[in-house]
Amino acid sequence: MPTSAMPTSAMSVIIPAHNEATVIGRLLSGLLRDAEPGEIDVVVVANGCSDGTADVARGFLGVRVLETPVPSKREALRMGAAAVTAFPVLYVDADVELGTADARALCATLARDGILATAPERRLPLADRPWLVRSYYAVWTRLPEVRAGLFGRGVIAVSEKGQARLDALPPVMADDLAASLAFEPGERAVTEAASVVVHPPRTMGDLMRRRVRAVTSVAELGEKSGQPAGQARTSVRDLIGMARAPRLLPHLAVFLAVTVLARARARKAVRRGDFSTWLRDESSR
Repeated sequence: MPTSAMPTSAMSVIIPAHNEATVIGRLLSGLLRDAEPGEIDVVVVANGCSDGTADVARGFLGVRVLETPVPSKREALRMGAAAVTAFPVLYVDADVELGTADARALCATLARDGILATAPERRLPLADRPWLVRSYYAVWTRLPEVRAGLFGRGVIAVSEKGQARLDALPPVMADDLAASLAFEPGERAVTEAASVVVHPPRTMGDLMRRRVRAVTSVAELGEKSGQPAGQARTSVRDLIGMARAPRLLPHLAVFLAVTVLARARARKAVRRGDFSTWLRDESSR
C-alpha cells in the first residue's frame, strides 16, 4: 500500500500493462509532456508481456518499470500500489490518453473536502468507427450511471483515504466499477476540467467482446463483494426516457440487441465461474 511519508512527487501514477507496446508510448508521452522534474512518479507494471512493453516504458525518463510473468491486471495493480510513495494515486489503463494538465486537475479535485475518488470526463473518438459501433455508444454515453460513475474511463484517482477504501475491496475483474461503487456519490466526482481519450472498438466483434466481459464482470462483483453492482446496469426507465427522442430510436434498437446478446453469451462464463478470461479488444490498439 502507498504511504504518504516523505513523498517525493506531487502524485503517483500506476499503469498496469499487458502487451501494450503499441500504445503505452502514446500515453506516457502525453502524461509526461508538461510535467515538472519529479512531479509525477510513474510506475508501469508489465504483467505477462511477450512484447516490448517494458522496453518502451523504460525509454521515458523517470518511469519505473516493474515486471511480473503473471498476466494479471489484479496482480499488476497490487504490485503498483505497493511500489508508489506519494498521494494522490492515479490508476491509468495503458491504452488511453491522459495529459499532464488532466492529471493535475484530478489531483485538484481530490483536494476538495470529502472527495476521495475522481475520474476525468471521457472522450470517445468515434468518427471512423462503423455505424453500429457509433450507434451503440450514442445510447451508452447517455445513460445516467455511465455519465455519473467513475467506471469506463480508464482512469481513477484516489486520495490516501480513498486508497484505503480500495485496499478493502476483493480482487475482481471489474476493478473500475468496484472502485466507483466503493464510494458514496458525495465522496466521488467526475472532474470536468480533466478529460481522457478512450479508444472505442473498431469492429462489432470487439465491441461484443467488451460487452460480454462487462456483463461477466458485473456478475462476479455481485458474487464476491455483495456490492449493489446492479446500480450500474441499464434501467428500463432510462431507455424509455431516451425513446421519447425519435432520432435515438434506431440507436436504441442496436443498443438493446448488443445488450441482450452480450448477456446471453456471458451466462456461460458465469455458470462456469470463469471470471478470469479477459476478452480483449485488439482493434482499438
